[in-house]
Amino acid sequence: MAIQAGDKLPSSTVYEFFHEETGGCSLGPNAFDVQKEAAGKTVAILALPGAYTPTCSAKHLPGFVQQAAAFRSKGVDEIWCVSVNDAFVMGAWGKEQGANGKVRMLADGAAEFTRKIGMELDLTARGMGVRSQRYSMLVKNGVVQVVNLDPPGTFENSTAEKLLSQL
Repeated sequence: MAIQAGDKLPSSTVYEFFHEETGGCSLGPNAFDVQKEAAGKTVAILALPGAYTPTCSAKHLPGFVQQAAAFRSKGVDEIWCVSVNDAFVMGAWGKEQGANGKVRMLADGAAEFTRKIGMELDLTARGMGVRSQRYSMLVKNGVVQVVNLDPPGTFENSTAEKLLSQL
């Protein structure tokens, strides 16, 4: 069953690539526990089927990058982009999209987090394997407040504008 408002985020490991070493984090993939990272914060999460895919690159991630300041002005501490890709791909894609300093690009390469919250999407028949469904989510102190899920092949519910309107 998919995660819903009122549910807590599960303990799960995601990975982030840094282009510059910072405060104890190396360049390479750095592991972070989702539950621990969300503690004490208000987090906007967008998840999508894959880095560099058409809708994800043209609309979904760019909307959150462009609206990063608006999210922060409404009390959001961090914006996370989660995808079933590796940290190197997420880091490169984020750099190309201008996400650095605006959106954390979190890799869920083995779909651990995605499966634990019931948001996996089997795209094996399309050559992509198991991916994430497209959604946005608002989380406060590790507890889900809002989930906006898009049916496969659509992009309507999980936009940055919609999540902003729900703050």
